[in-house]
Amino acid sequence: MNNPDHHAGQAVPVITIDGPSGSGKGTISQTLAEHLGWHHLDSGALYRLLAYAALQDSLDLNDEVALLALVGRLSESYQLPTRENPVIRLDGADVSDALRTERCADAASKTAALPAVRKALLAWQRHYRQPPGLVADGRDMGTVVFPDAELKLFLTARPGIRAERRYKQLKDKGMETDLVVLVKEVEARDARDSARKASPLKPAADALIIDNSDLNAADTLRQVLQAVHAIM
Repeated sequence: MNNPDHHAGQAVPVITIDGPSGSGKGTISQTLAEHLGWHHLDSGALYRLLAYAALQDSLDLNDEVALLALVGRLSESYQLPTRENPVIRLDGADVSDALRTERCADAASKTAALPAVRKALLAWQRHYRQPPGLVADGRDMGTVVFPDAELKLFLTARPGIRAERRYKQLKDKGMETDLVVLVKEVEARDARDSARKASPLKPAADALIIDNSDLNAADTLRQVLQAVHAIM
């Protein structure tokens, strides 16, 4: 990206940050987007939004036809966070906290395993690729959604560490939970995300893998920024 004309006539630059639940990819990607002055896509929020709406409508989470109909309806009524408006809205209501519950996260992992659902949400995600650039986080950003990204990062950490981080997040939001149960849920979600046929959770072949089990957020961000500045 050293040449200012490097992207003339080419796609808008993208940096992808993939990884399992609790790897810190959401916080890091948001901070990086602010640092660069780029747009940010929390792709997981789209899946949680769909799962939340499906739970509200008491839909079968394996019913692809019903879920695809719901995708069509939601595409007109959702709003992801922006710097100016940092909340997630559905039909005008702020659903940010509702999407962070374990029930919603678990439901999102189930609906995300359905190939038709992933395909339907692909266009939504690619729509966020707008100038001057995009930082996208999720589980298949570098492998499927933006395979031509400038830089692909994959954050990970040991399951027990990630469960502890999730436990602290939920407690800070006033949500009561059990750490032992959380560890099991994290491991089950990892297994489901990694084993699914459609866009399994895995690092892209050209991704830089950062294991931050023993790093805090500041140290992780430092490593990420080093990788970013190396290509800019």
